[in-house]
Order: sequence, then C-alpha cells, then structure tokens
Amino acid sequence: MQQHRIIVLGAGYAGAVAAGRVARRLRREDVTVTLVNAEPDFVERVRMHQLAAGQDLTPRPFSEMFAGTGVEPRVGRVTAVDVDRKAVTVQGVDGPEELAYDTLVHALGSTWDTRGVPGAAEHAHEIASRPGALRLRDRLAALAPGQSVLVVGGGLTGLEAATEFAEARPDLDIALVARGGLGDWLSPAGRRHVRKVFDRLGITVHEHTAVAEVGAAHVTTAEGTSLPAAVTVWTAGFAVHPLAAATALRTSGDGRIVVDATMRSVSHPDVYAIGDAALVAGPGGKPLRMSCASGVPTAWQAADAIAARLTGTKVPSTPLRYFNQCVSLGRKDGLIQYVTADDRAVRAALTGRIAAVYKELVCKGAAWGVAHPTAGLLIRRRPVVARQDGVAAPVVAGRG
Repeated sequence: MQQHRIIVLGAGYAGAVAAGRVARRLRREDVTVTLVNAEPDFVERVRMHQLAAGQDLTPRPFSEMFAGTGVEPRVGRVTAVDVDRKAVTVQGVDGPEELAYDTLVHALGSTWDTRGVPGAAEHAHEIASRPGALRLRDRLAALAPGQSVLVVGGGLTGLEAATEFAEARPDLDIALVARGGLGDWLSPAGRRHVRKVFDRLGITVHEHTAVAEVGAAHVTTAEGTSLPAAVTVWTAGFAVHPLAAATALRTSGDGRIVVDATMRSVSHPDVYAIGDAALVAGPGGKPLRMSCASGVPTAWQAADAIAARLTGTKVPSTPLRYFNQCVSLGRKDGLIQYVTADDRAVRAALTGRIAAVYKELVCKGAAWGVAHPTAGLLIRRRPVVARQDGVAAPVVAGRG
C-alpha cells in the first residue's frame, strides 16, 4: 500500500508544531510527513525585534529538531499550489520540484502589510521575517549617535520594537507613531505602565497620527507634518501570504483560507489551514488574530483532526481562547495583560521585571513546544484507514 502523503507548507510556530504532532500520532509505515520551508532553521518570529536590536539568537536547525520524528524537512520556497491536482511546486536550490500530496496543511503565515502607503515598501524596514530583521540590524548598527529611528505602528510589535531599540541604543532618538492612543486597547494599569516605560527610555510618542507617506529620511503624516526618520521601522500590521488567494480554495476578503472548527478547508476537504493563513472563528464567532497565541492551538486541532480521520477515530476538539497578551518592553521590563476568551483586556495586569521573566518563559516554551509538540500527551498510534464510498476499513494491522 502507498503511504498517505502529508505535506505541511511553512514551518513557523503553527506549521512546525502541526508537522511534529501529526507525525507522532501516526505510524511511519502508513504516512510520510514533509515539512516545506524557505529556511533550514526555525525562526522565533516573536524575537525578531531582539535580532534587529543586535542580539544573537540560538540557532534551531530543523534537521536536528525533527531528527527521529518521521518529519522530513524540505528547504524550498513554495511557488504554486494546485488543489485540483493535489500538488505543490517548490523552488529549491536545484530548481523547481513538484510534490504530490494526499493531505495538505497550509501554514505559510503572513508578512508585513504596507497598507498601500506610498514609499513604505521602498524605504521602510520590516521585522516580520528574519531577512528583514537582519537588514534592519545592519542599518541600526550603522547609525551615528543622535540619529532618528521612527517605529510606525502602536500594536504589540511596535511597542516591543521601540522599547527594545531604545534600551539597546540609548544614544539614538527613538519615536513611535500610533493611529490611536498609546496602548489604548490595554487596561488602565497596562496603559500606565507602557507610558511609564516609554518615558523612562526617552521614546517620543506621536499618538492619533496616521502616516501618509514614507521617504528616505522622513515620514509625512496625514496632517502634512514631516517627522524625521533616518530609519523607518514598519510594524503596522500583517498581510496573509498571497498564495492561497491564487488557488481554488475558498478564501476571505483578506486572503485567509476559510476553515471549519477542525481547521479543514470548507471547499477542499483534503486541505487544512492553520495559523495566520486561516480564518478561524474564536469565542463568540470573532476571528482569531494573527499571532503565535492563535497559531499553536490551531496546529494542535488540525494535527489531531488529520490523525483521527486517517485512523477512523473520533475527531477531538481543542478549545480556542485567549488568556493573556505578553509584551516585552526591553530585556528587563514587560507587561502581561490578562484578557477575556475573545481577547479583550480585563483589569488585571502583571508589570515590571516579573512580567519580563514571564514573557521570556513563554517564548522559550513556545520554541520548546515546536520540537516537543506532544509532550505530556498519551499517544496511541493507530493504523491509517482507507475510505471508499464513505466506509472506513483498516488497511494495516495496527498496534494500539
């Protein structure tokens, strides 16, 4: 019997966790699990502001992380997905290659979103990827004391980037532009703490300000004000990878793949989507935001659903809800904002050094979880079943 071919596209938090988890839930003689990624190492995306600030991160090669797991890492850039022919095209070092699949997990994630602002793509730096963070790292290192760095975007990434840069380079003039108020989605205690840290680090804040254009050495606001920026760092949101929208998959207006509660495409049942690539309904029907906090639970759900359907067992349900937002404010300070299940801030917040330690443990735990996606779980490997005319029949005598 031919092995069931599972291909996972993208090895961020969601894709890497899904690949490892499904491989550990199924038998190697029954399935192959191929993990396709443009880079050979796992990228801790939540640490890209640290990398840009000049810190060195621990290398995590997939060849070592997945050794002995049954996951086959494949380095290459996905250039096409044909969901009708059930094939993907991968551009590797030796040229293009077509890979056929029986089950596909789309986890290509997202990239930075310029929001169509003139000059942003040409002049701004992004930290949504490792190449982008490394380019910014070199640019920041070349700045002379007193030069200006302007962070555009007042969300979690913007707060972390501005404080990280200000702490690492106190000789620079760091500023942040936010469309709303500084941390206006946080609790009163959370907002006060963020403002206190910004004041301590000497970060200038331009609140309720929209950027209309980005130049080589300045940005222009919607009111026509020119703000100095030897370096502009763009953190004003994420855009989903465009590949899904170019397929026959049903996608949302922003290009995310529409899935059911098991992360299965509503238009193509042999395709699953997880992480930033998926439009997932959370508590109250509210779409989950693009984040590591959303990506990992969707990876668990997809991997468990795939394993259950291939072995003819009950599909489990993974609760999808939020508990907190973890924000680093430099290496020695932080904010843990507790939230409702649908991600709205409550009064409780943890701040200061203990919050920084908490955030660091979360980051380390997330990276550890990529290499140990089923730690602490009882795994019963069952034989894959063949399904014909809706009837499941075992094809391999299995062990429980």
